[in-house]
Amino acid sequence: MKAVPPLAAPLREAGAARARLQAVPAGVEQHIYDAVFDSVMGQRLPPGTKLPEAALCDLFGVTRSVVRKVLQRLAHDHIVELRLNKGAVVATPTPEETRQIFEARRGLEAAIVRLAAQNVKPADLRDLRERMRREHEAMHGFDQPAWSRLASSFHLRLAQLAGNPILERYLGELLSRCSLIVALYEAPGNASCEHEEHEALVECIARGEGDAAARLMEQHLRELERNIELRQHESAPTLGRMLGLR
Repeated sequence: MKAVPPLAAPLREAGAARARLQAVPAGVEQHIYDAVFDSVMGQRLPPGTKLPEAALCDLFGVTRSVVRKVLQRLAHDHIVELRLNKGAVVATPTPEETRQIFEARRGLEAAIVRLAAQNVKPADLRDLRERMRREHEAMHGFDQPAWSRLASSFHLRLAQLAGNPILERYLGELLSRCSLIVALYEAPGNASCEHEEHEALVECIARGEGDAAARLMEQHLRELERNIELRQHESAPTLGRMLGLR
């Protein structure tokens, strides 16, 4: 069985890095949430890693009630699983869950981009293009965590432009789950979303071409899912394969 890394090191690393980068100190609960989230997304806390309450209390100098609130938030966002009498562990999405999540995203985001193409204003387009500029900088700066956050932010911004808070809320939940899946199953260094595909989506929306944008979004999400499935379906070679037999 593959050993998992100690809990303290990745959490301290992520927590210290975020504390250095944030200009305005966040609340203690948000700080703990971000440390766990960043460590999972950075593949430092693999699936199934235990997150003992006592250890988190010691690491962050907080009470169990604070840690429990944070773990509940992480469980709500499907980053961890709370198991009865066993505590919290980093979630392990299954291939079937992955298929269902991407199936839901394709339908949801097709509706979103059609509405966005109807509602978009010049100021919105300027905002989207500014986001593209920041994506480009992160990509060429090899800043994978920033790139991933910007990619998710782009999809949420399209949901805001659709003008339907229910669609936006549902997409937020799906994006959280997709971010976990990508972090766990896509090879390090790959982009969770291709910058050029985002640019093409913006141009379709700018022209008011909702159906074309929906088709692009379908292709975009299917390509992301294919990359993940390749990782998920890898398995250890059987004895027959190792011997060169069928």
